[in-house]
Amino acid sequence: MENNQVFTYRYSAAQNREVERIREKYLPREESRLELLRKLDRRVQSAGMIEGLTVGVVGCLIFGIGMCFGLGVFGGGNWLAILFGVLGTAVMLPAYPLYRRIARKTREALTPEILRLSEEIMRS
Repeated sequence: MENNQVFTYRYSAAQNREVERIREKYLPREESRLELLRKLDRRVQSAGMIEGLTVGVVGCLIFGIGMCFGLGVFGGGNWLAILFGVLGTAVMLPAYPLYRRIARKTREALTPEILRLSEEIMRS
């Protein structure tokens, strides 16, 4: 009996890695429990940051306008400098308490889910 089967194999490790990298981009991605836990932790850590910074920056800008009136850049008088300075300070003051309140509420809301996920991961 004659064997006419021919086996041809071409192997390139670099080409194989590149093909795998490209293939991974298009495969549906399943999020693992650890990735979900990390995402929830990042969400708790950054909660309230944007809101607090926005309020603080707006207050600083208003305060800066008051400084410009005080230094005579815009003209006007000292009463405008005092008005914008007090207004800017009043807007800046609640920035940190706003950040703390939003961070606390987010932490309270996500704590049960984070604890449940961490328990699942530690058990397995």
